[in-house]
Amino acid sequence: MIESKRLILQPLTHNQLVKYIKNDDSLEAELQLNPTHKIISAALKEALEETILPNVADTGKNHLFSTLWTLILKAENRMIGDICFVGEPDENGEIEIGYGTYEEFRGKGYMTEAVACIIEWAKRQENVKSIFAQTAKDNPASFGILERNHFEKVGEVDNLFNWRLGF
Repeated sequence: MIESKRLILQPLTHNQLVKYIKNDDSLEAELQLNPTHKIISAALKEALEETILPNVADTGKNHLFSTLWTLILKAENRMIGDICFVGEPDENGEIEIGYGTYEEFRGKGYMTEAVACIIEWAKRQENVKSIFAQTAKDNPASFGILERNHFEKVGEVDNLFNWRLGF
């Protein structure tokens, strides 16, 4: 668990991820949180079922680099978004992050704060030397989060910008 001024970043266990996918407030009940309206996109559901859950179940992997970390807004005691790593550090010490804020909580700086927290956590992990991210070119809110956290644009592919933060 990571804590900031307004947020708690809580990594989810395998069983909690299963409840997350159900989207029936059972996860919120387990974590003693107020219910939140969240929409799980088809892409996220597929990633959870095909990649994240199997990786979290693999005891040979550090699940903190594979699981979804839910963002909890302390003031309201509710989930407001998610952040994750796309696997363990590669041979160059790079990890990739992805993130999303639930619609009603966008535009309030929460994800900028969460990314700052995850950067500080990553800096303390052995073998992590940089963080990579991709954002849609037509999503200035998403790449603004990275810019505010000192990521540099390092390229582009199709409709995506590539970003990197080294430390």
